[in-house]
Amino acid sequence: MSNSIYVAAPEGRTGKSMVAVGMIEALTRTVSSVGVFRPVVASGSEDAILHTLISQPGVEQTYDEAVGVTYEQVHDDPDAALHVLVEKYALIKERYESVVILGSDYTATTSPTELTFNARVAANLNTPVILVVSGRNRTPEDIRSAAEGGLAEFRAHHAKVIAVIANRVSTLERASSDEVDPADLEAVRAELAKLPDVITAALPADRLLAAPTVRAQFDAVEANLVLGNPDLLDRESQDTLVAAMTLPNVLRRLTPESTVIMPGDRSDLLPGLLLAHRSGSFPPLAGIILLGGYEIPDTIVKLVDGIHNQLPIGMTNLGTYTSSDRMFRLEGAMTSSPRKVEVARRLFSEHVDVAALLKALQVHRSDVITPLMFEHQLQELARSDRRTIVMPESTDDRILTSADILLQRGVANLILLGDAQAIKQRATRLGLSLHGVTVVDPTDPELIERFAAEYARLRAHKGVTIEQAKEKLTDLSYFGTMMVHLGMADGMVSGAINTTANTIRPSLEFIKTKPGVSVVSGSFLMCMPDQVVVYADCAVNPNPTAAQLADIAISSAETAVAFGIEPRVAMLSYSTGTSGFGADVDKVREATEIVRAKMPDLALEGPIQFDAAVDPTVARTKLPDSPVAGRATVFIFPDLNTGNNTYKAVQRSSGAVAIGPVLQGLNKAVNDLSRGALVEDIVNTVAITAIQAQA
Repeated sequence: MSNSIYVAAPEGRTGKSMVAVGMIEALTRTVSSVGVFRPVVASGSEDAILHTLISQPGVEQTYDEAVGVTYEQVHDDPDAALHVLVEKYALIKERYESVVILGSDYTATTSPTELTFNARVAANLNTPVILVVSGRNRTPEDIRSAAEGGLAEFRAHHAKVIAVIANRVSTLERASSDEVDPADLEAVRAELAKLPDVITAALPADRLLAAPTVRAQFDAVEANLVLGNPDLLDRESQDTLVAAMTLPNVLRRLTPESTVIMPGDRSDLLPGLLLAHRSGSFPPLAGIILLGGYEIPDTIVKLVDGIHNQLPIGMTNLGTYTSSDRMFRLEGAMTSSPRKVEVARRLFSEHVDVAALLKALQVHRSDVITPLMFEHQLQELARSDRRTIVMPESTDDRILTSADILLQRGVANLILLGDAQAIKQRATRLGLSLHGVTVVDPTDPELIERFAAEYARLRAHKGVTIEQAKEKLTDLSYFGTMMVHLGMADGMVSGAINTTANTIRPSLEFIKTKPGVSVVSGSFLMCMPDQVVVYADCAVNPNPTAAQLADIAISSAETAVAFGIEPRVAMLSYSTGTSGFGADVDKVREATEIVRAKMPDLALEGPIQFDAAVDPTVARTKLPDSPVAGRATVFIFPDLNTGNNTYKAVQRSSGAVAIGPVLQGLNKAVNDLSRGALVEDIVNTVAITAIQAQA
């Protein structure tokens, strides 16, 4: 059995590192440890791609541990180099459950020799191969032909290829080589499917993944920064526009995150471009380069300074033809930014049958679930059936930043509430793209009329009028919740600014609880070092009755199932079994009996003390025949004071990751954020909400 995989290509510039990143993520959410090995690197400087791979979440290696040999060593003595590689790989394989091996880049030796050496390495390491071929500017037939050539070479050296992936597939007829028609992508998939005995896939070209940084563009045309923020030079530029026309015609041709190159003596265009960039009405730019070496007039500099411009503006002595030729030829590495890596992960997940690959590798899901594994599993589950989540608090930078990450990862479709221009302006200043986000104006008269009529109808028994309903809808938690109620969104995440009560109140008023559930409760997914368990109620109910406690237990068991946790429910108390008496323990005992009556097949124990619920040794003494004692996965606390303090104590003292609160019992998916939530907390909460919406 081999859990390792060798990602190789028969040629250069295939984007195989993107496939390696995708495989690392797939393995990270499946096994407990993942290593990386780069058999051949260039000498003289450290390998940027390898640095990206070892920096992926879940990979804990130093650069030197992951390096094999140099191109010079391979050239001088291939057999000796191969011997070194086998020894180094054996050391890595001992430490990690799975290893992703990334083949060489065709930068220092002739291609046929290099392909043969990669085949020999894969065979001697006894690892199956994913063969990555370029789909850029090729017909489906040409792509299959390239794959057949690579397959023949690997098979000739007794290396087993389990998958062929065509990457960067683009449409030949298009002027731009970084776009693909869906029909063309399907044609490539159909052609590759003719290859026998291998899993096949085709990944579309993506403009961002090949985008150079603005700094690289400046360097290519020998431009110096004359105005703007130098920190923004490291952002990607997704297009180049030559602007030698009047401003109205230039504005019509602007594309998101493009760099405009323009004659330096047309400084009259500069204020208009900067205004368009800041306005939110036009796509945000990446940079501007002035050609010909003409100095910007003092009056224009004064004007630009007055609007507090951040956009990088450079100046070069080169002319239009030379500059545009150099910039159009420029391409950036996929591994040059975290943003690109996120997009690469998403594309791999969306277009490759990961389950089939892992099955071919004979990778079995680990019994251990680390916090990182669980986080990856959450996002993959959310991606598998993407839902639409509304986020009302768009004035908070954490919300905008998390929205950018969520969109890149493809976790959910997002709706932000607010003024579209204000959101775009703020996103631009933060260096965010928010490409694909939907912005809904909560002051839209048509929506307000529709929402107010529905709210007044739902609250008619409370005497609510249309005018009162309109007043309520100025609270964006009410507005967002109404979108969920009416099916315009599948779920809502709020609370970065608003209180928990403010988030839950509108849900209780008109979304209501599920049939048979009397109370909304809040659970936490507690990610321990080796497993994930559920704690509840830790957020909502101060002192639940026995009936409410039973509902909390049932809701928590359902939450566990939704997130892949086998529910074994412990009804916690200061007493175990029949040993104790008193009002508090009697309440837990009564709640346990209610749950047993409603869900007789649920693994349940109560009353039970915490130590008996988690420690097998204690469990054997106190409840030797219990299916739950010593191995509980769902912990129901008797009151909010106990639950809230316990989750925080465990979190702080053990280093456990607490994800939540997850609101339970509602008819629709609505979740609350802590006002101190970090960006990653928000990302996880949106993923959780999307998964709840799927259910």
